Formats: sequence, structure tokens, C-alpha cells
Amino acid sequence: MKIALFPGSFDPITIAHVDILKRALPLFDRIIVGIGLNSSKQNFLSAEKREEMVRTIFVNNANVDVQLYEGLTVDFCRKINAKYMVRGIRSASDFEYERAIAQINQTMMPEVETILLLSKPEYSAISSTIVRDILRNNGDVSPFVPKEVIEFL
Repeated sequence: MKIALFPGSFDPITIAHVDILKRALPLFDRIIVGIGLNSSKQNFLSAEKREEMVRTIFVNNANVDVQLYEGLTVDFCRKINAKYMVRGIRSASDFEYERAIAQINQTMMPEVETILLLSKPEYSAISSTIVRDILRNNGDVSPFVPKEVIEFL
């Protein structure tokens, strides 16, 4: 079984994240959306709310699971038996960042391959950071998040 991890904070999940995940679905038997917990990071939404949002979006996809995790992503890959990691990239700077992480992960766990999917051009400006800024300033985020997420925000 080809298991992939799609890791991130998803704070909140955006239409760009959903697009990457939907495009990755045909490549794997199962994709686990890993919501990373970082105690040193102040999150906008609780881990439980982020998990519930992702579950709601993918409720009809039996091959998508959602799990919270702490610690190193490669350790979580071992735990869930994932041999692939899916990451989306929007720009050259994303590529450089993701390449460095992929190379470190490859050294720590050579059996895991990182698969980088390019963001569609119309989604390349969308990030959770920008969505959080819009939310903090009482703006309308509906063009940037899945419709299922609006009720959680």
C-alpha cells in the first residue's frame, strides 16, 4: 500500500492545500493529512478545530485520514508507515525551503521520498499566513478557504 503524508499546520486549511491534496490522491492508496503541533508556535486555531475542518472537507474520501502529531515529521512517517511525503510549492523560495527540508529528511530517513507538487497559478498567492492576517482584520476570507471551513471561522 502506498501511503503518503501531507504534513502542515493547516492554520487554516486553504483552497491551495485542498487542490494539492486532491491532485495527489490518484498517486497514492492512502494520504494522511498530518497536522503538526509545535508548542513554540502560537496557532490561530486550535489543533482540534483544524483537525475537524480537514475531516469535514474530506469526509467523502475514504483514502484520506487526518491525524495530529508532534515531533519530527520523519518520526511520524515511521509511525504511520508512510514512504512518501507530499508538499506543495508556490514559488522559487518555497522550492528552496522544501528542497532543504527534503534533503535533511532523506538523510534521516532514506526510504521516504518527498513529492513536490506545483501550486496552480491561481493559488500561488494564497497562504495560511495571509488568510490569518485577513481574519485578524475582520476581512472576508471566503475566496481563499474551502466553503466547509467558513462555519469554523
